Amino acid sequence: MRLSFRPLPCSWRRGGPAAALALAALTLAPGPTLLAPVNSDGGRCTRLTHLRVPGAEHQRAACLEELTTAGTVTSGHTDPADWAGLTPQGLAVPEGVPGVQIDGYFPDTSTTNTNHGWDHDAQFVIRLPDRWNGGLVVAGTPGNREQYANDRAIADWVLSRGYAYAATDKGNSGPAFYRDGRKPGDAIAEWNDRLTQLTRAARATVARHYHRPPSRTLVTGMSNGGYLVRWQLENHPGLYDGGVDWEGTLWRSDGPTLLNFLPEALRDYPVFATGGEGAGAARRALHAAGFPAGSEFLWPYHHKVYWDLTQRVYREELDPGFDGPTEAGTPFCAPGTQACDADYDYAARPDEVRRAVDRIALTGRIGKPLITLHGTLDVLLPITQDSDLYARMVRQAGRSPLHRYYRIEGGTHTDALVDTYPGRLRPLTPCHRAAFTALETWLRPGHRPPSSHTVPLPVEADAATLVNTCPLVGPGDAAPKAEARTTPRDPAEVG
Repeated sequence: MRLSFRPLPCSWRRGGPAAALALAALTLAPGPTLLAPVNSDGGRCTRLTHLRVPGAEHQRAACLEELTTAGTVTSGHTDPADWAGLTPQGLAVPEGVPGVQIDGYFPDTSTTNTNHGWDHDAQFVIRLPDRWNGGLVVAGTPGNREQYANDRAIADWVLSRGYAYAATDKGNSGPAFYRDGRKPGDAIAEWNDRLTQLTRAARATVARHYHRPPSRTLVTGMSNGGYLVRWQLENHPGLYDGGVDWEGTLWRSDGPTLLNFLPEALRDYPVFATGGEGAGAARRALHAAGFPAGSEFLWPYHHKVYWDLTQRVYREELDPGFDGPTEAGTPFCAPGTQACDADYDYAARPDEVRRAVDRIALTGRIGKPLITLHGTLDVLLPITQDSDLYARMVRQAGRSPLHRYYRIEGGTHTDALVDTYPGRLRPLTPCHRAAFTALETWLRPGHRPPSSHTVPLPVEADAATLVNTCPLVGPGDAAPKAEARTTPRDPAEVG
């Protein structure tokens, strides 16, 4: 099978050395050189040379005794820096999953991904467990991370259940991802194309390795990865049997998007933080912008780490003309400063900005079963400005029978903050696993998942319970026919 894919044109654009240095200071240090040589076990992996990923420009296959992070950290087949900060410390690491890992890249001209010393984008990883359940899970990465970002949150668990797994770096990465492309929106549009490309290639690779095609292909991901799930099921539903969208980013040309609510956070939070007579009005303005009452304890961290950088780099990708020759604005500028992102007004921008957003916009017209989950205390992508609206879009498109939506009380955008605020937040990783299990059940004839609802935070639940369980049974639902367990089960049970 030959994969038909024309790489998007990529170039370094909209320069600005001072801004580039400021952004570089916020990136993670380069990861170690990965992929130390791994020996075959004496027969199990003797056909590695026959494994060719369709369309790949370069690949390297290895026979591993452990495909989960219980082994890949030691063998050098993952990069812990790529998934740092996404999962709670108490999350168990499954083990006992031998198989084959293929790392490589598709043709591309951008070079933001330095993994393996390749300095080449469109990198991917494909993992093929010996004990295969017949299924394939594909994923795009959250934020602007690289292909190993989901290894702890998603890959470990689905591999332990017997799924083959594939992930892509989306074709560009890092906080200066907006430099990839010739016109506004190119970099994000490439994310969608790269996941489509990987899905087709991974399906063919799985078929070649196991001598039969996957019986089920599921797509999942968090944040930007969740956006990709939505887009794929709207635009290429024939490639998938279903998907789980974990707090996907919402893009729609008429808003709201993060270009609407993040400038409000940048304007009002400093007034709230300094106290005084304006603090109460600033708090109310933040609530009105979508940042929920009760989430105030999360605002200082998000102002320092997320709000400013996120606004500037995505605004640069979609509206580079706002700040002229300056690249990605001025960090933490005060309102009233020339071309300050705290003053950004999406509604007042020229029509070409909305056209750029429209290139990557969602419609709600999903073509396969989709489960969405989102935390009620998400203050990077506030739930009322994102998944609440996407659920409405799906309903307005007449696709409600294909959608379930679980609002997770006490969940926030990244699970690592659960360790910082024990007892105040609920990890979403076990809720994603429960949603994934619900999707598996849904795809069996005669089964339905729990109805859409808000999943309450259990009263006085201990941390060990919350990191391992997240029942999704809603009001009026009977107990599901297949329990939504988050611990590994025999792969033979699935598929």
